Amino acid sequence: MKILLLQDYLRSGGTERQTVLLANAFAAAGHTVTLLTFRPGGALADTVSPAVTRLSLQRFDTRCDWFAPGLLHFVGRQSLDIILCMGRMANCYGRRLNEKTQERWPDLAVIGTMRTGKKLPRLFSHSLRHVRHVIANSQAAKSTLIREHQLSPEKISVIHNSLVFPARNPFTRAGPLRAQHGAAPAATVLLNVAMFRPEKNQHELIQIAAGLPLNFDWQLWLVGDGPSQSTCHKLAADLGVGPRVKFLGFHPDPSPIYAAADLAVHASSRESLSNFLIEAQAHGLPTVASEAQGIEECCLPGETGEVIPRDQPGAFRAAILRYANPAPGIRERAIAFAREQFDSAKQSQAHLELFTDLTGQS
Repeated sequence: MKILLLQDYLRSGGTERQTVLLANAFAAAGHTVTLLTFRPGGALADTVSPAVTRLSLQRFDTRCDWFAPGLLHFVGRQSLDIILCMGRMANCYGRRLNEKTQERWPDLAVIGTMRTGKKLPRLFSHSLRHVRHVIANSQAAKSTLIREHQLSPEKISVIHNSLVFPARNPFTRAGPLRAQHGAAPAATVLLNVAMFRPEKNQHELIQIAAGLPLNFDWQLWLVGDGPSQSTCHKLAADLGVGPRVKFLGFHPDPSPIYAAADLAVHASSRESLSNFLIEAQAHGLPTVASEAQGIEECCLPGETGEVIPRDQPGAFRAAILRYANPAPGIRERAIAFAREQFDSAKQSQAHLELFTDLTGQS
């Protein structure tokens, strides 16, 4: 098959990681794959396989995520089987792409995706009603599409996110990395890996950690970058926990950091399915997370961690204390659940099987 994946920019977010993983997997399976972005470059640009044709529509980076000059002209010159729209901006073009291609290539399938807990722009929602099919990354996201956007259930397939970084050596609690950041062997390292955006709610994690008991030795490691990072720095300093909150920046592969931590914590207010919680469990970390769309699908509450009702910091802290020293078997269950449920080969194959069903190609 000739497959085009469309993404506005290869920033360091979860959707972008999934885009690159799928493009690389489709190419490795022998398909002709193009990854087309609106903006050139990005933190993940170098992770795209040489087997994938990577192109950009903007000749230089205008920093405008929505600007896709020549998109319809580019697609009109191709002979494609699949166009997979990834991310909010790309999905906003779904209807126009479908209209552009159907007269000339009626078998081509333009596929939208639902991978966000944010409110959908009107153009995004409108496009989802007109593309051939929609892939949601959680049952909760599918329910939202049916309930709030009036999509037919038959038009939606659920394919969960893929595990991007399968653990190489879980349970190592890498000593040198902990020592580098001043975490004593007995300290509990709380970890969150996410872009610094308001909805990812790192500021709430800082507030929760600052209220932990005085006799509890902890550090909070925040991995990522983004616009709300500076306010989180200030909040940690204002609360007097600056030395305990470590801002580790963006890491192309955070596996060594997962291996050094003890507990995954997540307070995001808007999700569809959390890549971070999946990766953390694959590395043997129990999880404590706030309620959000799709969160209960990416962990096993009561078995690999806890999902806490929103705005209950006391309950969140109590769960941290419970899982700081997890009961026997929890880490092993977390690894087994993440690796089986979100296996990258299985999820990539599910996409390809859907493409075959929609187009008759193989």
